[in-house]
Amino acid sequence: MFKKTLLATAILASLTVHAAQARTFQVGMGDPMDSDQGALAQRFAELVEQYSDGEMTVDLFPGGQLGPETGMIQDTRIGSLDMAFIGVGNLTPYAPKLGALTMPYSLRSHADAVKATTGPLAQRWNDIAKEEAGVKIISWLYSNFRYLTNSDRPVRNLEDLQGLKVRVPQNEMMLATYEAWGANPISMSWPEVFTALQQGVVDGQDNPYIVNYTMKFHEVQDYLTEVHHQYSLQPLVMGVRTYDALSEEERRIIDRAGIDAQLYALQFQLTGAVTAREGMEAEGVEVSTLEDEDEWIRIAQEEVWPAFYDKIGGQEAFEEFQSILGY
Repeated sequence: MFKKTLLATAILASLTVHAAQARTFQVGMGDPMDSDQGALAQRFAELVEQYSDGEMTVDLFPGGQLGPETGMIQDTRIGSLDMAFIGVGNLTPYAPKLGALTMPYSLRSHADAVKATTGPLAQRWNDIAKEEAGVKIISWLYSNFRYLTNSDRPVRNLEDLQGLKVRVPQNEMMLATYEAWGANPISMSWPEVFTALQQGVVDGQDNPYIVNYTMKFHEVQDYLTEVHHQYSLQPLVMGVRTYDALSEEERRIIDRAGIDAQLYALQFQLTGAVTAREGMEAEGVEVSTLEDEDEWIRIAQEEVWPAFYDKIGGQEAFEEFQSILGY
């Protein structure tokens, strides 16, 4: 009996030491758990724990619990937060060359988005993020195109868009784009959007299907138009100083889990967008496609692109990026 007691005590002590040595990473999220951010985050957490045999765990903080994206990126850069989901547009103030991914119509299909974030191009953006913003891109979240919604009228062409008050993020490029198309863009932080739509401060906004549906915009928006001007990419980033402080094995596990979760999230997005569209239509939202999208593209290329070449690394670099995508 005494030997059995000693054995049990030893096992318990071993488990206690193992638990104490387990490394826990905190991940900040702006969106709720029932979103595509949540899908990638949960899968990433599962894979990290699996690949590390439980020696590494991930705690998720959804719904802006750790603050807005602008604050979370600062926290990851200085190392007070391990990881966070940050929209590419919110990374560009720190790494302007990433703005190539947000230029209107720089990505025009799901295939473009995947090609731009895998292989040599993925390495290009990661090098820029590390050198300029001090963060490493662990995984890319594909959130689909930012489709335009509004409560005023169906938008099927540029004429329908004229004068429409559209909320846009605090992003100079998106403001310039909607202005070039003849809309009245209004910059507004994310927490204010639903109330602004509800009260008629703005007529509309743009976001991917899943975001539109999970945020219940169908309750205050009657129309949706599939505009393919910007593919919403939300990388999961880790501060370079945090990443470099990990052991080689820990870095390998984080990298592997990030890539595998990225593939999982892409499939989730493609199927989830269909479900979200069906849900919005069932709630009475009228979905339209553009009759003249070539004209939207022409205006973007001729009026918006030239104004931002210098801010994203130059015209030559951007044209090289476009040629790789086949444009």
